[in-house]
Amino acid sequence: MAKNRILIVEDDYGIAQSIGLNLDLSGYDHMILGDGLAVVDHLKVDHSFDLALLDVMLPGMDGFELLKYMQEYNIPVLYLTAKADVMSRVKGLRSGAEDYLVKPFEMLELLARIEKILARNDKLNKILRYRDLTIDIEKRTVVKSGEFIALQPLEFELITKLIQYKNCTLPRERLLNEIWGIDFVGGTRTVDIHITHLRKKLGLEKAIQSVSKIGYRLEDER
Repeated sequence: MAKNRILIVEDDYGIAQSIGLNLDLSGYDHMILGDGLAVVDHLKVDHSFDLALLDVMLPGMDGFELLKYMQEYNIPVLYLTAKADVMSRVKGLRSGAEDYLVKPFEMLELLARIEKILARNDKLNKILRYRDLTIDIEKRTVVKSGEFIALQPLEFELITKLIQYKNCTLPRERLLNEIWGIDFVGGTRTVDIHITHLRKKLGLEKAIQSVSKIGYRLEDER
């Protein structure tokens, strides 16, 4: 299955490149444009995007004006902007954007919001691949080198999360809250135990790296 494709509309090339690099590492395809009018022209010939990350303050045409063009092609919008005032947030959300994230932001938070928007719009890639692993999110199956691997439900959720955020460090507390739930009464040691099981079952002893006093990171193949 093809990767999710994301349009980055940002006139600060450094920020755009940083976002693009992290999208690449997380398994997304992306394209960068830095001018509002150039976006309008490009959409006429290529609008196969699953999501657009729009800066608000752009040359040519601002992000608020661009929203109607995105809606014409059914492209969900996440605003990324330095405009932190409440009225700008309200304007963006009321006009039909999916979300609004103020700069500067943590890349992990951006990736989490992207995942939620894609899932909410039924655009999230349902097949994940990592090395010799294939994860089918809908069927909840894990195949390694052509063989099905039986995982417990929480183990499945954990490896899915690690692959979706590969190359990013995921804190134990976040994994615990998102997978076990905020009402879970056990400690973060539970995460460590499940990571140990995953490493053995999937042969990922070296790939799943421990980050001292923080959590875990699934490293992409070098």
